[in-house]
Amino acid sequence: MSKTAHLGGRRRNLVFAFVMSGLMSLLMSAVVTLINTGLDAGFPQRWLHAFIVAWAVAFPLVSVIAPLAHRITDAVMARLTKPPQ
Repeated sequence: MSKTAHLGGRRRNLVFAFVMSGLMSLLMSAVVTLINTGLDAGFPQRWLHAFIVAWAVAFPLVSVIAPLAHRITDAVMARLTKPPQ
């Protein structure tokens, strides 16, 4: 069993939410900033600001919404893997 398997489920969920929200915020803020303002010398500063704001919102949201997303995923997968009658 791996070391990460020994960590508590709640701790793992928080680390996952931190990483996932950070990566998604980083990428999405870059795309939206680029589309809205274009690529010029001020882009990195605008992107950094947008990223910080996005991550501050995304991390708590992912932490709260992830359990719901897991339940929805489980329900969809149960229907998709249900044998035909």
